[in-house]
Amino acid sequence: MHFAGVLPEDAPDPRVEATARLRSVPFAVVGLAPQAALEDTGFPGFEESISWRNGDPSGSRATTRLTVSLTYQLWRNPDDRDDPVNLAGSVINDDDEPTRDALDDVPPWPRPAWLVEQAERMRHPHLWEVVRTSWHRDRSEDASVPWLLAHHVNHILMNRFRDEVGYVHGTPLWEDHSGWQVADRAARGGVTARLDGVDVPAVEIDTDPFVYGIGFDLAPGVFVTAAIPRDELRYLDVSFATVFPGTAPGA
Repeated sequence: MHFAGVLPEDAPDPRVEATARLRSVPFAVVGLAPQAALEDTGFPGFEESISWRNGDPSGSRATTRLTVSLTYQLWRNPDDRDDPVNLAGSVINDDDEPTRDALDDVPPWPRPAWLVEQAERMRHPHLWEVVRTSWHRDRSEDASVPWLLAHHVNHILMNRFRDEVGYVHGTPLWEDHSGWQVADRAARGGVTARLDGVDVPAVEIDTDPFVYGIGFDLAPGVFVTAAIPRDELRYLDVSFATVFPGTAPGA
């Protein structure tokens, strides 16, 4: 999330539009089960692939793939929100003094209440894009839980653990992608995930030192994956719940 310039006090809350889009998708969307340690940020993310009829961009278009990602604010000690443990590993990097100074510097003009709230959230750790629900219109090599789960884990590694992975492998990620990526063959079955209080067959990736992954089929062409930093697993109940039933069964 990025905002530039001075927003008027009555600027619309972008969460309203994001939530409206969430409620328009034709498939069920899954997140982590409600629990004291988690707070939904209200900013679902969307990735969409489209195609044009007869390959003509001026013609009609159709969605071929759509992924909804959910992000949560994490309370490591939900019983005492003033506990400093709830600040450690926040959205702001430890050495990002300019951002910290900007958060502490209250501007002389009024700001939208939602912007003040989001700025305060940045002081706390987040589980960024931790759960994804992905719909694929067509069968393809990457329309499977193992492939999507590996892709999800790698996405979190690349965006949240660059320094750590680079240190382990001896080469920065932006210089060499060959040695660090998790492959879909690392996904193993024989495990279950808890969805809406029921155990469902699942696969997991439990080989990476920084991120744990688990995923399962939700409906034909609909897949759920979760990629969770290992350091945060102890604070969580890794179970799932349907957060939106979809406008139609399946997709």
